[in-house]
Amino acid sequence: MDEVKIAFDPSSLVLINLIVALMMFGVSLELRAEDFRRIVRSPRAPFIGLLAQFLLLPALTCLACWLLRIEPELALGMTLVASCPGGSFSNIMTWMARGNVAVSVSMTAVSSLAASVLTPLNFAFYAWLNPYTQPLLTSIDIDPFGLLLLVVLVLGVPLVAGMAIGRRFPLLTLRVEKPLRLASLVVMLGFVGLAFSRNLDQFLSHFHLFFWLVVGHNLLALLIGYCSARMARLSEADTRAVTLETGIQNSALGLVIIFTFFPHASGMLLIAAFWGCWHLVSGLSLAWLWSRRTSAAAPGRPIQAGEP
Repeated sequence: MDEVKIAFDPSSLVLINLIVALMMFGVSLELRAEDFRRIVRSPRAPFIGLLAQFLLLPALTCLACWLLRIEPELALGMTLVASCPGGSFSNIMTWMARGNVAVSVSMTAVSSLAASVLTPLNFAFYAWLNPYTQPLLTSIDIDPFGLLLLVVLVLGVPLVAGMAIGRRFPLLTLRVEKPLRLASLVVMLGFVGLAFSRNLDQFLSHFHLFFWLVVGHNLLALLIGYCSARMARLSEADTRAVTLETGIQNSALGLVIIFTFFPHASGMLLIAAFWGCWHLVSGLSLAWLWSRRTSAAAPGRPIQAGEP
């Protein structure tokens, strides 16, 4: 692709690491050990969702990038986003869509833990498997242990801390959980907006390179979740939860990884930054459309006081 020069402030790396950790901490305040035990008792829907998220999405993304011969940096960005766990706002969107919140919460909990290993593993494997991205990955010589440590620090540690504090101070959790989610979203969108504004000319001039890739990729993720759930004959409520959990990726984690290991890979930044905006648009739109349709009430964990 043409040379794209992105203005990057190294101090932004610390900020975005803190934002992602804060978002993960906010989500985990409502998580309980029961969410993990629920998967053991009723594993079908979460298992299908996790299979779609960590196996089908990265594999089909790699295949699409390979067959379409997508530019290496852009393909690397798509592979990275596909390797990330579900986004932190999928639970709220599932509730808005009248889906099974218990399935969504369970998938968020397990995928966030599994991502500590599976995100680096999937990204390295599929980036190596694609002959167009393999040379770029080799030239960068990424440190797999450094990547693993980064994911553990920004996902694993906040998850454990949030669950511990949420259990110890349940009343405090009810007061701060919603404001913390909203604040994290506003700050994250502000960060992405600042990145776009500082590089507006570059983003506009290369709009044609990444816009349809992100839209198509996000549609692929949603379809993988939906079709997997339908083929497994899950209920309507479970299908909505699995679809949104698969289609709402934690692109913020992708940005952290890019800024840490690929600071000059501007094509990857274009993909991950726009994903961070677009999946909110597509997810909220789909949730609104589903909310307009009658859905049988699904048994699951109810939204607690303080949630929208």
